[in-house]
Amino acid sequence: MKSIYDSTRLAAGYAYHRPPVHQRIIKRIGEHLRLTDKLPNALDVGCGAGLSTAALEPLAETVIGIEPIHAMLSFRKIVAPKAAFLVGQAERLPLETGRFDLITAAGAINYADRDLFFPEAERVLTADGTLVIYDFSAGCRCSGDDRLQQWFVEFTQRYHSPPGYAMDVQALDYGRYGLKLSGYEEFEVALPMTLDAYLAYAMSETSVEQAILDGTPETEIRDWCKRTLSVIFGDASLEILFDGYVAYVNRDGRNKIIG
Repeated sequence: MKSIYDSTRLAAGYAYHRPPVHQRIIKRIGEHLRLTDKLPNALDVGCGAGLSTAALEPLAETVIGIEPIHAMLSFRKIVAPKAAFLVGQAERLPLETGRFDLITAAGAINYADRDLFFPEAERVLTADGTLVIYDFSAGCRCSGDDRLQQWFVEFTQRYHSPPGYAMDVQALDYGRYGLKLSGYEEFEVALPMTLDAYLAYAMSETSVEQAILDGTPETEIRDWCKRTLSVIFGDASLEILFDGYVAYVNRDGRNKIIG
């Protein structure tokens, strides 16, 4: 079965039209880890088009992104020219044991077999390395105006997101894999966006890709989005709010209970 992510159109949307939330979150991660120097090696699991990989470059000398869908890497050399990329699965990392000081997964393990991924993450981490799982919501709110939130409700009713994404990162049984949840935080990222920027962002959503695959013309979706968003944005730039979380996972230091 073809994945919804096996799309050059979607890859271009992720590469060029997603707001710079990853950079804000990675900066926050670096501050939390109290990094004064670059780490030797960092790995970005399920890197998509490479924006999350590029955001890691200030934290590590060598950055590698791994993504299971080759089409999503179509623009990798433009998005993250300093990083290396591999086509591969989170459940079977084709990488050396004990190599990575930092592993990030941005909304990337929701669909993964976590019984396979977590042992792999534990294997390739250094002894004191950190696995950071983070994600952020769609930008569906803006300061002082609830019209965008109302618009997004209608948007999601018209164009449904693929199922199976939801995951409670705090409820995962890390101890089963020799790991522990050592920190967790929630926060808000605020970014200014114009009508054109938000329209391009909305068109990069997976729900739009799914609607196109189901037969809705892309121009029809774009026209509806532009017409309805114009009422909210006008000629102004609005502060769009993204709700994010970061979970910090380290080795437990106790025996695994698998088996």
